[in-house]
Parts: sequence; C-alpha cells; structure tokens
Amino acid sequence: MHLPLSDMYNQPDERNLLDHMRQGVIGQPLDRPEGPLKVSGTATYAAEWRIDGCVEGVLVLASISQGQVSRIDRDAVLAREGVIAVIADPAMTRRPAQGMAAKAPQQDAAKVEYFGQPVALVVAQTFEQARDAALALPIDYTDADGDPVPFDPAAPGVKVEAPSSSKPVEGGDLDQAMQDAAFSVDVEYDTPGHASAAMEPHATIAQWQGDSLILHGSYQMLSYNVKEIADCLGLSADKVRIIAPYVGGGFGSKLGITHEAVAAAIAARELGRPVRVVMSRQQVFQTVMRRSETRQRVRLAADPAGRLIGLGHEALVSNLPGEKFAEPVTQATEFLYGGENRLLKVEVARISRMTAGSVRAPGEAVGMQVLEAAMDELAEKIGIDPIELRKRNLPAEVPVAGTPYSSRMLTQALEQGAEAFGWRARQDRPCQTRDGDWWIGMGVASAARVNMMVPAKAQVTLKADGSAVVESDQTDIGTGSYAILGQIAGEMLGLPMARVDVKLGDTVHPAGAGSGGSFGAISTGSAVMYACEAIRAKLAKALGCETEDLALKDGMASGGNASPRALRDLLNGEDIAETGTIKPGKTAKAFSQASYGAFFAEVAVHAFTGEVRVRRMTGAFGFGRVLNAKTARSQCLGGMVWGIGSALTEELAFDTRDGHLVNHDLAEYHVPVHADVPAIEVILLEERDAAASPLQAKGVGELGICGAAGAIANAVYNACGVRVRSFPLTLDKILPALPDPFARRADAAL
Repeated sequence: MHLPLSDMYNQPDERNLLDHMRQGVIGQPLDRPEGPLKVSGTATYAAEWRIDGCVEGVLVLASISQGQVSRIDRDAVLAREGVIAVIADPAMTRRPAQGMAAKAPQQDAAKVEYFGQPVALVVAQTFEQARDAALALPIDYTDADGDPVPFDPAAPGVKVEAPSSSKPVEGGDLDQAMQDAAFSVDVEYDTPGHASAAMEPHATIAQWQGDSLILHGSYQMLSYNVKEIADCLGLSADKVRIIAPYVGGGFGSKLGITHEAVAAAIAARELGRPVRVVMSRQQVFQTVMRRSETRQRVRLAADPAGRLIGLGHEALVSNLPGEKFAEPVTQATEFLYGGENRLLKVEVARISRMTAGSVRAPGEAVGMQVLEAAMDELAEKIGIDPIELRKRNLPAEVPVAGTPYSSRMLTQALEQGAEAFGWRARQDRPCQTRDGDWWIGMGVASAARVNMMVPAKAQVTLKADGSAVVESDQTDIGTGSYAILGQIAGEMLGLPMARVDVKLGDTVHPAGAGSGGSFGAISTGSAVMYACEAIRAKLAKALGCETEDLALKDGMASGGNASPRALRDLLNGEDIAETGTIKPGKTAKAFSQASYGAFFAEVAVHAFTGEVRVRRMTGAFGFGRVLNAKTARSQCLGGMVWGIGSALTEELAFDTRDGHLVNHDLAEYHVPVHADVPAIEVILLEERDAAASPLQAKGVGELGICGAAGAIANAVYNACGVRVRSFPLTLDKILPALPDPFARRADAAL
C-alpha cells in the first residue's frame, strides 16, 4: 500500500524527500559532536551551572508510609549555621508527573502516600549544611484517614481494578482452544520492580526574573515539562523557560517533572534568589518513578503442526490509588504472534509504594521476556526448534484487529542472528554440554517494540556563510540527538558535519518531540528534514531550477541548466530560516508499526553453586532506516546489557510491613557491571519503512531490552534444565533444582 506524504503525515504535498539523501552522511557511524565535551568533563549538566547567589536545597522525606504531616519544627534547624529556610509547600509533595502529562500531577495537600515521599525542603548556604539540617528536621505526623492502603499487591484485601489506560483484547474462545490444543502451556511468571538508575541524579537550579521562571534541569520532555511546572505553580507556560542541553540518562524517570524541580522553583520564588536542589541517589530510588512488579499468566495453545490457535497473556501490576498509568505488559503480545482465540488483559493493584510509571520500554521490557520464555516452553513440548516455532506463528495481520503490518523484519532477524551466533551448535535437550564445572546452554527470544511518532518542530537556518544551524528543544539524554539531527541537515543541505551547528535542550527553540518512547529521532528528525526541504525550495528558485533537480554539495549548488554557484553567492548575504513541523498522520492507525529483532544468548551455569554467567550475546535488529550506525549500535548494546540485569540481578526489594524500599542505592540495586557483560555482537538489518516516518526510520532506543532477559532465561534452562519462572534468576532459585553436579549428560543427570 502506497500513500503520498500528504496523506501519510498530514503535511503539505511533498515529493519524496529521501531522493535528496545521497550525500553519504545519513546512516554513517559518525561520532557525537558533543562527545569531546562529555569525556573531558566540560559539558554542563543540570547541577553544574554557575549562578551567582545560588543556595542549596535538600529534600526531606517522610518517615511514615501513610498519614498527614501535622507539625514541622522549623526552629529546631533554623538556628543551625548556614540554614536559610525550611519550606513545606503542598505543591512540592505532589507525585511525579507521568510522561507527556503536560499538567501538574495530583496530590492531596500534606498527605503522605508512601514511605519516602518528599514533605519539605531545607535551604542552606552549602549542600552539607542543608543535608545535615534535613536529616535533623523534626516532623510530627497523624494517622491516615480511612482504611490503610496495602503495601503488597499480593496482600489480602488489596483493591484490583481495570485501568483506564488499557483495554482487554478478546477474540474467540481461549478456554476452548486450550482444551482442543494438541500442545499447550499454561504458566505463571513474575518480574520485580525496576529502577531507571540513570547516571545523573535528578537536579534542578531555579531562578526567577520578575514573574518568569528559568530552570536548569535534567528532564527528557521539555515542551511538556514547561506546561507541568507552570500548572503546578499557577503560571502561564510562556513564563517558564527550561534549559537542559545535556542530560545524563533518563530511561523514563525524567519524562515528567519531579519533586526537586517544584521544590527548587517554590524556594527560589520565596527567597528571591536561585536555589539548587539535587537528589541523592537514595532519594532518586525512593521518590522517582519505578517500573511496577508484575505477575503474568501466559496461555499458549497450538495445533499438531505447532501453529498457535490460542494465546492468553494476563498481568497484574501495581500503582498508587488514582494513578492512570498501568504497565502495558501485553503491548507487544497483541501484534507479535498469531492465535485467533485470545485474551490479553492488564489489571492494577492499588498499593502504597512510590509512583509507578514509564521505565525504559514500558510494557515490552517485562512482557516480552515472559512471553518469550513461555514460547520456549511450548517449543520444548512440541519438540520443535524455538526459532522455527516463532517463524511459524507470524500472522499476516494483527489478530482480532486485522491491521496490516507496515514492515516486519523478525524472520530476517531470527535467521541472520542465528547464522552469526552459531545456533546450529545448540543442543536440543538440557544438560548436554559441560565445560569443567559449568553447564553450557543457548537461548533465543524475539524482540519487538511499538513504533510511535509524536508532534515535533525544528528550525533550520542556512546562514549567509554557507553553514547551517539546527534548533529545537529536543533533548539528548545520551542517545545521540546532536549527531543525528546534524546528519539529517548535513545530508539535505550538502554540508559536512563540521558546518552544521546543532542547538538543543532549550525551550526558546521550537518544541521537539523530546526523548522518550524511542520517538525522538524520527519525530524531531522528520521536522528537521521538512525544514531543510523548505530551504531547498528557496535555493532552487534562486538558482533557477526545479527543486527535484537541485544538488547541494560542499557549499555548492547546481541543477538543471543553471550554472553551479557557491551557496554564499546564492544567499546574497542573507540567512534562510525555516521551521519544519511533523505530526502523526493516517499511517499511525492504518498500520501496525513496530521495530523487531532477535536475541541469542549463551550462558554458563555453575554445576555446584548455580551461578549464571552470560558468555556471549548476539542481537539482530530491524528498525527502518539507520540514521547513525554508531549511536544505533550503542542503543542496542545498552538495551542488551539492561536485559542481562533484568534476567540475573535487578530487582526493587520492598519491606511489605511498611512499603519502604530496602535497596535504594547502587550498592544494593545490582545493575550489570563490566564483569557481568560478555562480548556482544549487534547486527543492524537493512530496512526502510515508509509508513513509519518520512525518514523511513523507526525507533531503536528501547528495542534492545525487549525480550533480552527471556533469551537468557531460555539459555539457563538449556544449560542445566532448571526453568525459573521468577525473575531475576538468582542463585537461590536455581540451586535447589540443579541436577546432579557429578553427572555429565542429560540421561544420567535427570
């Protein structure tokens, strides 16, 4: 199906803009232009701005789980050296804003809803003075009204409801399909909560200029964050400016404004001077968005040929009372595999823990690892190769909905990944391969992540000297926005990267897409593309040729019968500035759009201790046009490393007596370190998806985590015969079920 760009993207009628992308800039593994600043420590992050008269604020966290603040003894700390103020405004105790909320989060005044919720801010001349006073501040509480909210989603009497953000998908009769199936699987898995654990903690410096607010902060979605902070403070959005040129990671935790931003703004207004608030690592863990834990039931029904006739995926997640967000666990299950009889459903338990929200690849990150582990169980029952089972069950259109696919590279990813990984050497049965004291096994899993485009704008200026400037409030959270947007402009205008200056992360620029949902590059990148096309049209007119005949290269313009001219001469001393705009069009609903891939893992399981080591991994990914091979590979690598963490080490541990987070720092929340990460191979598949974006590219930032943990879990089973249905796969879960460590082969061990 072919649609013109005007129908696809709600844009003015355009010719195929990709015809101009022949300069060899797009797709190349170019370095990030801001890289030298970052590695030399001269890139200015949120907390590092030097602002005269700035004082330091430290949040005070609640020491109860539920109740009301009845008294704050300010005088007890105001007498301390350097302490300036103790501020307790209800607005700063609000829940963090969910991503793209564009309004202040809800919160009852002075109500404590979870252990560790911010309730006050201490401001002092130095950070150390503010920190010590914050720890010493006496606060009295009263009990919460009504019945207490449980701390555990499995607690008796917990309220479970259908979230407004997720509707069940139903088709046919799944129960009957399970009865009729030649082969079936009905299993329950659970995954723990996860933390984003971005390298840079949440930080904000707030200062007022009259009735206008300037924030230097660490946020992902500036055009939405402006509206959120304005709504929270009762301001007009045009009275707020946010500056965030460099953000040290986010992974969803910085999509919406959080406590430190509101507290800094309130304190700066009250004191009439700039205030800096930086969360400690422990505070980030205790107060910022968590990924919900999940309990998932997967039912798979297959006919004698191994084709799915039924698929069920039901999940229980959690969040605070009143929150609309519910981890969309079944998001990829809906379109990934066949099975006309199906039930996909998410329910949310209302509990007292910090707000659950978007963490890298919400939904697929935990849903895919479970689905892919269940598919491995089905493959074993049928006696079919796990790759063949997946290929056999790719539907022609999305089941129930009947939506066609825009493109799908899953088969290619499975086949090319298997060839590169050496899948043929895998043993069909567990406990077949030993290397000294280690059982060795291989596992596979599919990868899938929905593709989204969101509204975005960008301005491109072709300057009289033949250089170009790209401007957008688009953020770069380590994903490569500076490089990619510069490459698009360089490609379209025939300029080397050294002649393109990219200015990002400031709301004085046009509103970009922001960084989240893997939509930043394709959305803001498409806006840059359209701005460049408008510039090209003006250049063609000045040169006297048709736009489609215009060729730009190395500062020269040529086309048609016109004599080649230098851009400087053609511009006649004047700049050309154009703003490009993109928004989702008909293809957003007309096609099922997703990025696909496949993971392959080889693991070693110690025969005596149950220790798991990932020995190597391969990932093959198809996500449309590759905009920068180096940054794309980096994103896939990072996702696969996170998959190792999800499989083996990462879990938020809560005390179910009062809901407090036990492991609230990187000493106890175990992310993978160098010793945990093996050689990783990334294969980028050649693809174009015309329905996904004008660039024919799709999102990649989150794809690398979606299913990776499932491949590792499947490899563990193939190695030692232990099927763990509770992530992460820690020693205590593996050790009791290990086979005889002195046995060498499966027939002797099992």
